[in-house]
Amino acid sequence: MSGLKERTIFISGASRGIGRAMALRFAKDGANVVIAAKSAEAHAKLPGTIHSVAEEVRQAGGQALAIQMDVRDDEQVLASMQKAADHFGGIDAVINNAGAIKLVNSESLPLKRFDLMMQINTRAVLSCAKAALPWLKKSSCGHILSLSPPISLDPKWFHHYGPYTVTKYGMSMLTIGMAEEYRRYGVAVNSLWPQTLISTAAVEFEGGGKAAMSKGRVPDIMADAAYEILTTPNCELSGEILVDETLLKSRGVEDFDHYRYDKETDKPLMNDLFIDE
Repeated sequence: MSGLKERTIFISGASRGIGRAMALRFAKDGANVVIAAKSAEAHAKLPGTIHSVAEEVRQAGGQALAIQMDVRDDEQVLASMQKAADHFGGIDAVINNAGAIKLVNSESLPLKRFDLMMQINTRAVLSCAKAALPWLKKSSCGHILSLSPPISLDPKWFHHYGPYTVTKYGMSMLTIGMAEEYRRYGVAVNSLWPQTLISTAAVEFEGGGKAAMSKGRVPDIMADAAYEILTTPNCELSGEILVDETLLKSRGVEDFDHYRYDKETDKPLMNDLFIDE
């Protein structure tokens, strides 16, 4: 069995953006991809649903299962993992891609919004890991991958949006802890974060418009990096907080121009949050 053929990968927040790009990348190998997201309906401004991505996965050569799931609801998470395992015969990897963001300081942030970020970011990692673990243990190379950043205690990452930072660093800290805890089961746990802004529809409509989009890369770079992580032989890669560009360079990738969102410009790209200049 080569690559991810017939391996079952459960992706939260997979109806668009990075989650969708990962689903399509894995599908090229013939993977079974579970497309999970909170809503089964189209967003007013953002394209894509769990059903449209599932069809794209099938067209790309994979098998797909669309599941409506709110990562804040433990019963839904448990039921979704069970449904995925029943449908495909197991679960080999879980990707924690669902996220919530509000870049304001502690004084300005409503506590309800902090609760939302904590639930969708940090807590969901633990909920999904616990729910999937029985099947990950049975996999020849079980894997948990969270989209969370390298940890730096530089005050600049806390000054203006400390509450959000706490919830994303919490994901990375769980990666470190679970990697050691689950090592005895042969389950690998890692985090992945982009070097540069990833240009998605959400960025265009909610985070800076076309001007911001032109300074970023397409989600495919994160999909390719995730593929490298999940296909590392014998689950040897674990407990790492990885950056897409650095990882891909270590695997021999030299040309990154095709990942640019705006291929008509050679202006400097914008680093993502938590990435130093």
